[in-house]
Amino acid sequence: MATRTQVAPQADERVWLQRAVFVLVRPREVFAAMRDDSDVAARARSEAVLALVILSGVGTVLWTPVAGTVMDVNGPHASDGLDVAIWAFFLGSAYGAAFYFLGGLVVYALTRGVGGITYRQARHVLAFASAPVALSLLVLWPVRLAVYGEDLFRTGGSDHGAGNTTFVVLELLFVAWALALLVLGLRTVRGQPGLERG
Repeated sequence: MATRTQVAPQADERVWLQRAVFVLVRPREVFAAMRDDSDVAARARSEAVLALVILSGVGTVLWTPVAGTVMDVNGPHASDGLDVAIWAFFLGSAYGAAFYFLGGLVVYALTRGVGGITYRQARHVLAFASAPVALSLLVLWPVRLAVYGEDLFRTGGSDHGAGNTTFVVLELLFVAWALALLVLGLRTVRGQPGLERG
């Protein structure tokens, strides 16, 4: 009996890790499952939430102006790619956590007037809505690194002009996608009629 009890939560955690990917293609189903705000359901989502928060946080800090100077001698001064990766991971994790809690609080406060969502649900919807930003880290950044290399992290490198503008526009599209998921997620978790179709 004890083995059975231990297997079920692990299976639920795997389901939510899969849903962290499926939210990109079948978001209504994923967000509808978040209506269950019990402690058991929230615990099952925790690993997926953590992964999305870290990946989207890292993806976000890499687009900041500070990232463009992290290898400058007068900047934070990372000496190689490993230093940049460590810097991005730790700063991205901190940024992601702050955004998760503070952004979740803002989303909760904004939706409080219409009701139907808890602070925990607001945070989880925000985390899953950030999946496109996490995806951009895995899709855009390898290409951008291949094109510009370490110039991305130095002032005055080759990472300027039309090519870089294209990457910025693509990143903004990922952000717009994330915002659309946030709106859809909030509406779905609140259980507005007509959202379960299709």
